Amino acid sequence: MSASDPAPSEGDVNRSPLRAGWRARLGPETTALLDEDERYFLHQSLSTPCLDVIERAEGAVLVDVEGRRILDFHGNSVHQLGHGHPRVVAAIEAQLRQLPFSPRRFTNRPAIALAHRLADLAPGNLAKVLLAPSGAAAIGMALKLARYATGRHKTLSMWDAFHGANLDTISVGGEALFRANLGPMMPGSEHLPPLHLAERFFGADRPFERFADYIDYVLAIQGDVAALLAEPMRWTTVEPPPPGFWARVKASCARTGTLLIFDEIPSCLARSGTMFVCEQAGATPDILVIGKGLGGGIMPMAAIIADAALDIAPEAALGHYTHEKSPVGSAAALATLDVIAEEGLIQRARDLGAEGLDRLEALRRRHAAIRDVRGCGCYFGIEIGGPTHEDACAIADRLLYACLERGLSFKLGGGNIVTLCPPLTIAADEFDAAFSILDEALAEITKA
Repeated sequence: MSASDPAPSEGDVNRSPLRAGWRARLGPETTALLDEDERYFLHQSLSTPCLDVIERAEGAVLVDVEGRRILDFHGNSVHQLGHGHPRVVAAIEAQLRQLPFSPRRFTNRPAIALAHRLADLAPGNLAKVLLAPSGAAAIGMALKLARYATGRHKTLSMWDAFHGANLDTISVGGEALFRANLGPMMPGSEHLPPLHLAERFFGADRPFERFADYIDYVLAIQGDVAALLAEPMRWTTVEPPPPGFWARVKASCARTGTLLIFDEIPSCLARSGTMFVCEQAGATPDILVIGKGLGGGIMPMAAIIADAALDIAPEAALGHYTHEKSPVGSAAALATLDVIAEEGLIQRARDLGAEGLDRLEALRRRHAAIRDVRGCGCYFGIEIGGPTHEDACAIADRLLYACLERGLSFKLGGGNIVTLCPPLTIAADEFDAAFSILDEALAEITKA
């Protein structure tokens, strides 16, 4: 990213001057394939031009067409089980042979079993499910349900948040990268400051209490907000919720008749050290939105899990999708949940989380470029510092390419946050290798 580029929260952009140097070192076969990719795909930020061409994936490793092995600590947050987990692949293959597609007017055993399982796993009174082919579609379903349930249309969400790239989800989202130059957004989409700026807006004295008080005021004074939509944990910049904050917000929502919707699309299913982040946040939402890893890193799958009392719109089309009750997607999700339980991946996330934070603290002590490290379960953030935010972003960009050269891929959030999202099934030596690569790369980019 150049200093003149905006610093998006959702991920690293593809206009960095370092991208040209990376591409120049690729082999002729890779270059030809990337040229063809650019020839036929519409160009867009965050995906075109692409970095490399992947030939296959196995566990925690991506293998490109030149045979280079890359540890995938990015994975778009879908790979709790790694790439191509054999249990998930076998479930998909078996379901393809029996029932590959279920027309919408019918149901099927895998979809019913998945809804039952999700209702059993979800906290509180969350017991009614709708399935969807994407997280953004699931957010849309949650917003529609909130309108039907409350008779209101307004939403309250946070600037800098990402809830999907559809027009309705960028309306409630808060990232300039996705909203810029698109004209009017969805009416009634109102926004709050992001949690990490609480002190800036509410002062150093009890900023999160003051923030919660402000939300209570807004909900009460308006009286017509259908839903407050938020990530219980800001995923892109790895910011766990402050203690007690969401419990206070949930109480305000309940008092004003506002539904609380939690977007756990990237953070659900064991990665945080609990099945759902909201179990750590001290508040159960009225609607929980999940996705990403639900399909085992293979099938596009998402869902909403709603309070049983919200089954109030039988005449409405909340999620009228062709692949609404995908038997193949449901089979993949059931296998995913089986693996999480049978391989003890919730505890594995906690164990890896403790080990990873220890390693990151050691790196922070050795490298002045690291301003802070943090994590939640097996998900980590390294905040890169600099004299200005632009300087920090430039350092993070150099670190990204130095790590890619050594075989480690990760995502940059907010321009200067290195996010590390490994599979929960990663081998011990691969987990260790990633931190060694970070250490070497940090030493290289910061040497005099």
